[in-house]
Amino acid sequence: MDLKKYLKEKKEIIDKALERYLPMEQDNFGIITKAMRYSLFAGGKRVRPILCIAGAEAVGGTGDQVLPVACALELIHTYSLIHDDLPAIDNDDYRRGVPTSHKVFGEAIAILAGDALLTEAFKLMSCPELRKGTSSGRLLEVINIVSHAAGYHGMVRGQVADVLSEDKEVHTDTIEYIHMHKTGALITTSVVSGAILSGRPKAEIASLKSYGQRVGLAFQIADDLLDVEGQSHIMGKGTGSDLKSKKATYVAVIGLNGSREMAKHLISLALDAISSFDQRADPLRAIAHYIIERKY
Repeated sequence: MDLKKYLKEKKEIIDKALERYLPMEQDNFGIITKAMRYSLFAGGKRVRPILCIAGAEAVGGTGDQVLPVACALELIHTYSLIHDDLPAIDNDDYRRGVPTSHKVFGEAIAILAGDALLTEAFKLMSCPELRKGTSSGRLLEVINIVSHAAGYHGMVRGQVADVLSEDKEVHTDTIEYIHMHKTGALITTSVVSGAILSGRPKAEIASLKSYGQRVGLAFQIADDLLDVEGQSHIMGKGTGSDLKSKKATYVAVIGLNGSREMAKHLISLALDAISSFDQRADPLRAIAHYIIERKY
């Protein structure tokens, strides 16, 4: 399949929907929507919402059915980036080729913009006007698993483990724990959410969950590799920050070659997990390869 075309088409659909869902406001305190939109439209790849749509399509659903949830996942991801970049955590100056939110709006507004994006995600998923034709039971299940993935059982716990592991000698099981929670949890939920909303059997959901877990871990390993080998002008942010901060990464523990081999193995396992799916899952298969071949 033409993955480049697929990603471009889906990204355009998602970006247009995000424009509708989060318009600019012009009141005296419109700076909050300006800050939210600044990070949201700074050029992200939209991997998570695209995975949500691809997960739905893989089981016979459509992108239209899951678009509000797909966009909500991008709001949550963007909030996490804003907070990750703050001086108290990663202290990054650039993200996606532009100054980070706190560099433009100050730390207070950046924190509040992240808070607002996270909250808006749940408003979007539960909006009565947008969930017409969607089973309330399925939607409630999705909101539950998204909450689990984004909260202290998932992404937040992974971030805590990451912070507490800095400048310490850690083993691969700790690194896997960090990556599976900090990055993998939301990616897995993205894939599974689309299928749940499409009303598929539990066996298919389990296969997609297995795919998502392996792809999510491989995604973070690829990020760790890019932090060492990537080119900052392509990535839109500085490189080498993991080494400077003495972050717990696979690269630091098993090296570049070991990390590459692990990422490839994980993608092989991800593809095995969806081997019983027909050609409608081809976007998921292509995205799996793209995740470890990307340059940014």
